[in-house]
Amino acid sequence: MTETILLGDITIAMTRKDIKNVHLSVHPPSGRVTLVTPLATRPEVARAYAASKIGWIRVQQAKLLGQARETPRKFVERESHYLWGRRYLLSIVEKDVKPFVRLDHRRITLTVRPGSSPSKREEIMQEWHRALLHAAVPPVIRKWEAKLAVEVAGYFLQRMKTKWGSCNSRQRNIRLNTELVKKPRDLLEYVILHELVHIIEPRHSERFISLMTEHYPAWREARAELNELPLASEVWMN
Repeated sequence: MTETILLGDITIAMTRKDIKNVHLSVHPPSGRVTLVTPLATRPEVARAYAASKIGWIRVQQAKLLGQARETPRKFVERESHYLWGRRYLLSIVEKDVKPFVRLDHRRITLTVRPGSSPSKREEIMQEWHRALLHAAVPPVIRKWEAKLAVEVAGYFLQRMKTKWGSCNSRQRNIRLNTELVKKPRDLLEYVILHELVHIIEPRHSERFISLMTEHYPAWREARAELNELPLASEVWMN
């Protein structure tokens, strides 16, 4: 059950869980605030703790609101596009052939039929992104399956507005946001590991944190880097 703490203009959603420590989080993109406390925490204690962190909450919210956002892509000549954390210029070639995408060290060349619409160009690029992810994801899953002694039943790629990834721990399936193709590869690995650890521990519990720290000591830094990169032009994730 979720309880609400109101501190001036800040609303905090509080939940109680079987954990040892308090976890206060400010979530992108809008600065939503959550507080997770041990089951026995009294309401006045939770409120006092949250009140003591008001300054920190405001700083985090200001960072999120000031964070760079990608402008909507128009898929035109010399437009900037990102792939694996690097910036490329888009080159458009119009030919009466089946559309395709080619990558070199500085440029992404999109070959399309004459008169193709921006939405069609976007569709071709998204199909290419999915192909790149389908090549990159399985080796990372296999690596961490072996290290964690888990088995993934399947993975799915999906454009998600609120998450980088998700896990159905019972069915052992994970979902990954296709926007990850634009981010550095080590952040893709962090998200995959995060979701695989959820197969072992579905909650963000002390055990989950311990497993992440054991297998990926810099996971907090990876999470922070992912949070600080430019947001998609729509909405971002939790």
